[in-house]
Amino acid sequence: MIVVAGESLVDLIATGDDLRAVPGGGPYNVARTVARLERPCAYLGPLSTDRFGVRLREGLRTDGVDDRWAPSTEDPTTLAVAQIGDDGAATYGFYVDRTSAAALAEEEALAVLATAPDIVYVGTLGLVLEPVAASLEALVHAVDPHVLVALDPNCRPGAIRDEAGYRARLARVLARADVVKVSTEDLDYLSPGVDPVDAAAGLVGAGPRLVLVTDGGDDVHAVAVGWRRSVPVPRVTVVDTVGAGDSFCGAFLSYWDRASLGRDGLGDWDTVGPALAFATQVAAITCQRRGADPPRAAELREYGG
Repeated sequence: MIVVAGESLVDLIATGDDLRAVPGGGPYNVARTVARLERPCAYLGPLSTDRFGVRLREGLRTDGVDDRWAPSTEDPTTLAVAQIGDDGAATYGFYVDRTSAAALAEEEALAVLATAPDIVYVGTLGLVLEPVAASLEALVHAVDPHVLVALDPNCRPGAIRDEAGYRARLARVLARADVVKVSTEDLDYLSPGVDPVDAAAGLVGAGPRLVLVTDGGDDVHAVAVGWRRSVPVPRVTVVDTVGAGDSFCGAFLSYWDRASLGRDGLGDWDTVGPALAFATQVAAITCQRRGADPPRAAELREYGG
């Protein structure tokens, strides 16, 4: 079982004169990717009872995600406005005050341990908003030692109001994390002015066994103790990048789970390399679609993956 914990929200995607509302949120997208790739997945995160929240829950169920650990809340669904540039890249603004994403209590988070997960993923606004951030930190430190902890900070400076508190919490979660996925934008926020690969090596020194660095259409870098490697990204016609990093992360974890790999394998490039190649393929397909719409396992078989 892979437990994916964090926020769901609705992306209001603005392209020219077009405005569309689509299900989103980094962890939500990761959960859907994992389930579409036919790995058992449970989603941990509050969902509103409003129409957006109902749609989000239906999306999880349609893709086969276990939503029993997603408590209902009367708070309205969190919103993100995604502006799509000419190159397909998205920039975000958030409406988070008194909304659903934050409404997760510690006891609700710890209850998901009943699934006896092999992998726990946390990230994005789930590490920013309260009380969900404190609840997910407690979850990370409560999992059994054999559990692989994956982290994607997916830093959103516009939503971070207490930067010192955020950085302190991130450091505590990093200390238990095994694999971290970051973008070059994340690293520019976390370690401004530092070469991204060097910044990733600094994160390895903080606890993780493996750090994966994405950089849009450029190579993905993998950094572990004793080695640094790169994997090329497939060249595709980009419609937009919404959910691409999330599908990359979900695909990597799905590959790892399907192969029954554990924490120790994260230090072995011969094991990590094929997982990265698979993840880049999944992300490339996602980039060819509007919104966060990761491929299903059957589609990958058609691509030869």
